[in-house]
Amino acid sequence: MALAFGAYASFSISDAFSKLLAGSLDPFEVAFSGGVFGFLILPFIRQSGESYLDIVRPQLWGMWILRAFCVFVATAASVEAFMLLPMPEALSLMFLMPLFVTILSVVLLKEKVTFWAWLAVFLGFTGVLIVLRPGFRALHFGHFCALLAAFANAGSVIAYRLADREKTRLSLFGSSLIGPLLGNGLLMGVHATWPATMVDWIYLFGYGFLAALGQLMMMMATARAPANRVALPQYSQMVWGVVLSYVVFHEPLDRWTIIGISVLMFSGVLNWIRQRIRYERMAMRERKARKAALAAAKEKAAAAARASIVLKPVRH
Repeated sequence: MALAFGAYASFSISDAFSKLLAGSLDPFEVAFSGGVFGFLILPFIRQSGESYLDIVRPQLWGMWILRAFCVFVATAASVEAFMLLPMPEALSLMFLMPLFVTILSVVLLKEKVTFWAWLAVFLGFTGVLIVLRPGFRALHFGHFCALLAAFANAGSVIAYRLADREKTRLSLFGSSLIGPLLGNGLLMGVHATWPATMVDWIYLFGYGFLAALGQLMMMMATARAPANRVALPQYSQMVWGVVLSYVVFHEPLDRWTIIGISVLMFSGVLNWIRQRIRYERMAMRERKARKAALAAAKEKAAAAARASIVLKPVRH
């Protein structure tokens, strides 16, 4: 849990650095740097027997390309969104990702979704509507980018699930590096500029390094705790977004934005509780099945022993 909190803090501060670069560097150039710094964590995730060439030689090329494209779109759109919107507003739209994951899971994976899952999704969507208040506030390109980032992130999650037969972690992670490098590298060629000041270099390094550090800590967290527990601290990003927006960017929140964020975070807690209950029930069923199998094996062994005694020839 501590690693997960650290990961989401790194992501939030990384997003703040990208927002500080607004007006100085092209968004695609900033997103490209995230892919470059992502290579820093490869030695930490490489397992014995894996080759660095596995990054570009997956078993499932279709899912690899889909995830690479989704991560490219997500990084480029999220950087643009944070440059154009207050951080809490951008995050509130990006937190629609569970809604898109749920819909895509039903459509593409044919998964069954419970009433409580749909309720959590509905509450999250309601919270976003309260924050944005469409019809009362003008929506612009930044809102579209945040929404696009949420949908692209959901697509990458579905690609991960469809690639469950991919055994090499470097292949899975490689798509999230190559996609932003190629996509953002091509798009930034039109407007790319050299960072003008040392401050710009520091902000660019802070964005890329903290994004890579967050990914490393998230992978370490998922190796030590169940996924449903690691997902809960994600909503600490909203706290970071509110604090950074107010302290660094001097963007105060109004009453309705605070209410919308509260509803959004409540939906996340409800979803976490639902998942925890689900996993605990699954674990209980597995324990009962193991106990029943063990009892059946003991009974079978005892019956075999009794049969051997009955059939044992008697010596006269």
